[in-house]
Amino acid sequence: MMIRIITVIMLLSISHLSIAADEQLLTGTELPESVKKQINNIDTLQLQKQLSKHPMTLLIDVRVEEEIMLQGGTIDAALNTIIPRGWLEVRIDEYAQSKDIPIIVYSGSNNRSPFAAKTLMQMGYTNIMNYADGFLEWKKQGLAIDIPDKELESFLYSKPIRVAEGVWSAIGATAAPSYANSGHNNNLSFIITDEGVVVINAGANYLLAKSLHDEIKKVTQQAVKYVVLENEQGHASLGSNYWKEQGVAIIAHKDADTVIRQNAGSMLDKMKSYARDKAWKTAVAFPDQTFDEQMILEMGGQRIELLYLGSAHGPGDLVVWLPDKKLVIAGDMAFHERMLPIFEYTDTAAWLETWDKFAALEAEIVVPGHGGPTNMIEVTKYTYDYVAYMRSEVEKILDEGGDLNDVYSIDQTAYAHLDTYDRLAKLNASTLYRVMEFE
Repeated sequence: MMIRIITVIMLLSISHLSIAADEQLLTGTELPESVKKQINNIDTLQLQKQLSKHPMTLLIDVRVEEEIMLQGGTIDAALNTIIPRGWLEVRIDEYAQSKDIPIIVYSGSNNRSPFAAKTLMQMGYTNIMNYADGFLEWKKQGLAIDIPDKELESFLYSKPIRVAEGVWSAIGATAAPSYANSGHNNNLSFIITDEGVVVINAGANYLLAKSLHDEIKKVTQQAVKYVVLENEQGHASLGSNYWKEQGVAIIAHKDADTVIRQNAGSMLDKMKSYARDKAWKTAVAFPDQTFDEQMILEMGGQRIELLYLGSAHGPGDLVVWLPDKKLVIAGDMAFHERMLPIFEYTDTAAWLETWDKFAALEAEIVVPGHGGPTNMIEVTKYTYDYVAYMRSEVEKILDEGGDLNDVYSIDQTAYAHLDTYDRLAKLNASTLYRVMEFE
């Protein structure tokens, strides 16, 4: 009898659920329209006003890369990123560090973006807008778009560009490493000589290194002889095992080598967490040659100087100086298009002193670690001047007996247009306070 009662209850429950489901069923036309009524939709004019008033609004293009290429690009905005609709739930944390930042989602013609907006709302994001006109309307009106400069089969964020005679650089994303940019969020450069090629940075993984090599082969028949790691970070070093397979020697500063040997395993795990299948075949590999203050490569009549000028952004930061071209591949010595990050191991006081040696090179062309080629005036403004300003402001707070909360009021709006500003400004201030407190 008990079994029969339980069975009846279960059948009634199933019947009730079926009826409830039947009452909520919507057609493929009705469901999108229902969702659109539950979200904040904006048109093209409203999007333009939002970007004008709040240029650091996060735009999320939920199309896949093939659509973006076929439809002619993405909306040109400071914080535009690509997260295909199927990856939105698992990757939004990489880009949105708080639940209240302004986020605008869009697709080609407003088919998937309403569902993306609704999902983000359900996840607790409170300032979500859906660009209802869609990218195709934005493009039709002749508004600014960003056309991806890469082949679909390439893992590179962008193809290499010619910086000077024989010097090329694939400019990485100025955002955090992600699945979308394959970890290519730093610059991967190479120097072509009559006796071979010198590559600057191994790349963040095996496939990214291979993609860079494929591009090198398109512009020269010279073999790659050396790969120079401009610092100890994963995006500079984790592609080393690809280059070793090609018989290429890896060079790094001795301090960078030490950190890589200590942290390679954790760096690899961190890269795998965002790269997933793109981390295929990447394995730990260490530098073959190290140096202390400088190493000179004489190749094909060119002098290539690998210089350690002193402590700066991180352990073992080096610059590659081409005196004949007045060109320096600066690595993380110099920033300009993205806000520089201050880590607890960043020696900001020494960085300012080291900068004098860097400036003494009198470079006319600067290829920074992140962002496009520029000049000394630009990188001085956004590196030396920023570090000096922040140290001065924190020092005032410490002298006046202020605490950690006071550093968040430091006025950094002069740098608000830089990529990663929203992510790093307050973090830089708090990190610098904790470090300077014990200087």
